[in-house]
Amino acid sequence: MSENKPVVGVIMGSQSDWGVMKETTKVLELLEIACEAKIISAHRTPKRLSDYVEGAEARGVKIIIAGAGGAAHLAGVTAALTTLPVLGVPMESQALKGMDSLLSIVQMPGGIPVGTLAIGKAGAKNAGLLAAAIIALMDEGVAERLSSWREQQSQSIAYEPVDQ
Repeated sequence: MSENKPVVGVIMGSQSDWGVMKETTKVLELLEIACEAKIISAHRTPKRLSDYVEGAEARGVKIIIAGAGGAAHLAGVTAALTTLPVLGVPMESQALKGMDSLLSIVQMPGGIPVGTLAIGKAGAKNAGLLAAAIIALMDEGVAERLSSWREQQSQSIAYEPVDQ
């Protein structure tokens, strides 16, 4: 994680979520956005969650990205405890392939918003990019790096198909 004061907090429900949520931190680090990653369970470590969220803004965190599976209450409870933007990344689950996680995160009651991304690694990567886009509104350097990243992505796509 970044040595600088974190601007993005990346939290996940368990160690098993790190393989997916690492995609978020890779994007943030590539775009030179300071971040931190913590394991915080809404159900098993509620005090840790409360303490983390209550101190986030004072530490300079501007956005929290929460990844969780199954009941996936981490993003929703986080959003209920702060006015910071919260982005939710549903984890793929064995029982329902992540649909349970997706529905738990996306179906929030009115008044407690969570920006919900796709299930799994694509959602984790996009959460990092969405956080970067939000930060870019206030940080010209991030805006330039994000724009450059997007241009490189576009340039990497072939215009015409080739036989392989």
